[in-house]
Amino acid sequence: MAEQDQAELVFVPLGGVGEIGMNIALYGYGPANDREWLVVDCGVTFADATLPGIDLVFADISFIEKNRDRITGMIITHAHEDHYGALVDLWPRIGVSVWMTPFTAGLLEAKRMNEPGAPRSIPISIFRGGESFQIGPFAIEAIPVAHSIPEPMALAITTPLGTVIHTGDWRIDQAPELGPKTDETRFRALGEKGVAALICDSTNAMREGQSPSEQQVGEGIREVISKAKGRVAISTFSSNVGRVRSIAKAAADSGRQLLVMGRSLKRVIEVATELGYMEGLPAPVSEEDYGYIPRENLVLLCTGSQGEPRAALAKLARDEFKSVALTAGDTVVFSSRVIPGNEKAILEIKNGLIDRGIRVIEDGDALVHVSGHPRRDELRQMYDWVKPKTAVPVHGEAAHLVAHAQLARSCGVPDVASIRDGDVLRLLPGPSAKLGTVPVGRVFKDGLVVGGEKETGVAERRKLSFAGHVAINVVLDDRYELAGDPDIVPVGVPETNRSGESIEDLMLDAAVGAFDSIPKPRRKDLDLVSDAVRRAVRAAANEAWGKKPMVTVFVTR
Repeated sequence: MAEQDQAELVFVPLGGVGEIGMNIALYGYGPANDREWLVVDCGVTFADATLPGIDLVFADISFIEKNRDRITGMIITHAHEDHYGALVDLWPRIGVSVWMTPFTAGLLEAKRMNEPGAPRSIPISIFRGGESFQIGPFAIEAIPVAHSIPEPMALAITTPLGTVIHTGDWRIDQAPELGPKTDETRFRALGEKGVAALICDSTNAMREGQSPSEQQVGEGIREVISKAKGRVAISTFSSNVGRVRSIAKAAADSGRQLLVMGRSLKRVIEVATELGYMEGLPAPVSEEDYGYIPRENLVLLCTGSQGEPRAALAKLARDEFKSVALTAGDTVVFSSRVIPGNEKAILEIKNGLIDRGIRVIEDGDALVHVSGHPRRDELRQMYDWVKPKTAVPVHGEAAHLVAHAQLARSCGVPDVASIRDGDVLRLLPGPSAKLGTVPVGRVFKDGLVVGGEKETGVAERRKLSFAGHVAINVVLDDRYELAGDPDIVPVGVPETNRSGESIEDLMLDAAVGAFDSIPKPRRKDLDLVSDAVRRAVRAAANEAWGKKPMVTVFVTR
């Protein structure tokens, strides 16, 4: 059999299939032992309380590194952090040309210029909606879709075996504030020609109905602003330029001036302005103008919709700005959804605002937000347009993926593939089949370091956050006797037990007792001394406190 006859098109997600965020996937074309690979997206997810000190979470790309000489290129579908946020940190390990839209390139350059240790340059090729281009054996067509950021693209990926569509993030919006609409005509044309597989967003697959339009959200925000008596502060996702436009227009229509607060918002607005997306809107005022603008004539657009403690909204809630403040009678609008894991931080900010007499409005109180992902009726429309032979739900947790799979079957899709991160799925020649798995996992960005639990020390940090640390210095004289009481430094350990006894003293007594119990001839083994003292201190802490801290013992002679 000729090598061409043995060729396959496979799909391999390394992130984003089994969780929300961290989207990165590969398409491979060729025989099993000689595939060429295309990378789609390079996103992040965010650390939770189980990863103390970790800034960002990336997918393990060891499979890409192993096949680096067979990687033909990378495409970024849009500039949301969960689709491109890892690029600056991981690109040096991949080292290929990256295709992206002008807006994504502008945000990437701003990010690269502001991140210590970022690569000096990343080779970028620009594409726009409707354009076609070739990357190795993959013929790519960029199909405009509606989402909550400028220039989102679905990808029609064609090889000699056939065509698959990778939707990226999308929705159907007949009245977006900022184009484009999802290109129904092109999806229908591709469906008529024949689509082997639809690799499709599952984020809202559990929500029935059709999403409201962005223009409807703009009207809802305008109504909230026009009815408000005092200042109005609105927090939204920085990258949602369409929403920023909606807010700016609503403020102007209500006779109010706009003040933008937060570096990420200012950076996005700067890039959007350079590309012409902010035309026709009045320029925002500066913080220096704040004190001269009557309360009823001002709208503050703020970062911090997810409760980020250093963002503008959190600082406003804590009244930490020198020249800008909110007071009783003002209104704060959360024009955003809650990303899972951020509920507590957001609730803390809301309670802080409410406690100061500030009114809080969120989605549910008024139409002030709409998701950028398709609900079930929108998914049904996409399946009707494309009519794929195989459906592959991606971009979601297990519940989203299962709900999407059930919907695809109800739409008459004959082959529905259920996969998770690391699965190697053959798409063509069909029907789909799992061929095996590749290594997957997570690596962490910790300051300027990127690595796993061992490299970043996060496992030990987790222990420290639970039970603290005790350092002990044991000094022996030339006869292997104690040269004095050991020095002990407990960190994160309670001062006394339930009886009021000093836990530090109890641990010190245990250390001395453990040393005294070692026969003199054996005290020459300093490792043995160290281990005996460590065990005794941990046992004493556990008896007094009920927890065992990490203990480090230094023994010197």
